[in-house]
Formats: sequence, structure tokens, C-alpha cells
Amino acid sequence: MIPSIEWVDNKVKMIDQTVLPFELKFLEFTDYRDVARSIKVMNIRGAPAIGVAAAMGMALATIEYKELPKAQFLEKVKEAAEVIKNTRPTASNLFWAVNRMLNLIHSLPDNPEEISELVIEEAKLMAQEDINVNKSIGKHGATILEDGDTVLTHCNAGSLATVQYGTALAPIRSAIEQGKKISVIADETRPRLQGARLTAYELHYDNIPVKVISDTSSGLLMRLGKIDKVIVGTDRVTTDAVFNKIGTYLVALAAKDNNIPFYVAAPTSTLSLHETIEDVTIEQRDSSEVCTVLGKVRIVPEGVECLNYAFDITPFRLVTGIITEDGIFTPEELLKKYKI
Repeated sequence: MIPSIEWVDNKVKMIDQTVLPFELKFLEFTDYRDVARSIKVMNIRGAPAIGVAAAMGMALATIEYKELPKAQFLEKVKEAAEVIKNTRPTASNLFWAVNRMLNLIHSLPDNPEEISELVIEEAKLMAQEDINVNKSIGKHGATILEDGDTVLTHCNAGSLATVQYGTALAPIRSAIEQGKKISVIADETRPRLQGARLTAYELHYDNIPVKVISDTSSGLLMRLGKIDKVIVGTDRVTTDAVFNKIGTYLVALAAKDNNIPFYVAAPTSTLSLHETIEDVTIEQRDSSEVCTVLGKVRIVPEGVECLNYAFDITPFRLVTGIITEDGIFTPEELLKKYKI
């Protein structure tokens, strides 16, 4: 797949994922506010991708304010950081990226113009780091896949959810590059259908065998022996659980009941090991996403309330292993390696 987001001529260029798979459309932004809005309305989504988008949004803010005196510059950049942080509450990459930029800005010399140049370079570096991390996740994750495996994934944690290559789909890509025959089953992932629209799109684009199922089918397919492994992405990992797209918990329960390995692909930028389940805000989105299909066809009677939690919580007891760029770890091993 082509990159989901790039820095081009002091502009942020991204694929508009809200119109896939029907149209491959690119958006370009020169204002950090527009980047923030694109994160909120999900023109770009996926924890690693919105982290890079946030970093590039911060770079745009430094360009906008680089003519100001240092004190004013810092004040305005801090305001921009708050605008970007307030877009989506659950994915830790967003906050990690903004804080990384703020720490860099405060460590640099007094010249805002020079600061801006260095922040732009940092944003571009973060985009390349994401690709490198994903390929390392793919290399480690490929070791759990055997020739002929069918892998179930939920939501989209592929190239479109990152700068390029993906997290949960990285082991699949890497295994195929090694010559293994791997096929994918993608949950449709209601209500925004990221599996049906995005995972299926990018895998089909890259000629990787994929089938789409309704979210309610995965347990039956496991019982029928049609799924060998489950690999999902994550937006945040705390000391006791994994936070991923709504529906992941039910997939993990079904996998446990059918003795199917359940793996989570988690770049270390998603680790938030100073937190527990109780510390995390689960994003609730507009109810219209549930009571319509892609905002176009209403499927719920007028006057009936809909609930729209965007993420759920999968406790560590259901997780076989967590794949980071450093290797594959059980939850207990992960805490030993990374917890401060």
C-alpha cells in the first residue's frame, strides 16, 4: 500500500479513509486545526497513524507561529497541542506524539524559526520510525504463522492504520514475503466497517487472500476449525488489559473457548504501563454511526436510542502474546520488560 500519511512541501498529505473503498482520495492540510479535525472525523485513523498525524499537526503549528517571540510562540504551540489532544481520548499514540513534540520544542534554542525546522524533521523521522517498527513487528510476528494458516483480524490494523505496512497485518505481510501461504478473514467491524472497507481494501490491493464476515460469525468459524490464529492491533495497553476496537473482547472470548491463539500487535508507542483499566476513557462517538449504515441508510426506528462505544477492553488473561518491535511476549513478560 501507498503511505497513509506523508509530509510533502510543508503540507500534510493523507488518504481520506472515509471514502474508501469507493474512492482513493487524498487530502492536503497546511493548518494544524484541519489536521486535528481530520483525526476527529476519522479521515485518518488507527493509533500509529494518528500519532504521526498529531506530530505533523504540531509541525504545522510551529510554521504558523514561527515569526512570534519565543514566549508567545511557546504559548501558541501549547494551545495547538491541546486542540490536537482533544480529538480522540483512547489511543495513547496521540498523546505520546504530542508530548514528544512538546518536549523537543522546550529543549531547543530560542529561535522559533530554527525550532520549526527541527520539529518538521522530527515529524518526518517519526513517520519513518513507524514504518521501521511495523516491519520489525512483522518479522517477529511471522514466526507464529505456519504455511497454510488462516488468520482472523478485527477492525483495521494494517497499512492504512499506520504510515505504512501495518501492525496486526504486518506478520501476515512478512510471512507472505517469506513464501508462506497465508489467508485472512476480516470481521466487518460495525459500526464504521473498518474491516470490510479498509482491511479488505488494502489486502485485496496487495493481492493477499481475504474474506469478510459479519462480526457475529467469528465464533462459529473458530468452532468449525476455519481459523488458526487471531491477530489484532491495539490503541492502548495498560498493566492489565488491551484496548482495541469495539468487538475485540468478544473475539478474544471466542478464541479462548476454542483454544485458538489470540495475539495483539502493539508498537511500544501504544504501551501505557503506568495506567490500569480504571485510568482510561473509552471514547463514545455519535450515535448516528450505529443507527445508520455509514451515515446513509437508517436502520433503527426514529426515537430509539443507540449507544456507540468505540473501544472495548480485553483483559490480559485472554491474550496469548503481545508482539512489539522487540519480540513476542506474554503479558507477564511484557510488564517485566517495559514497566518502569
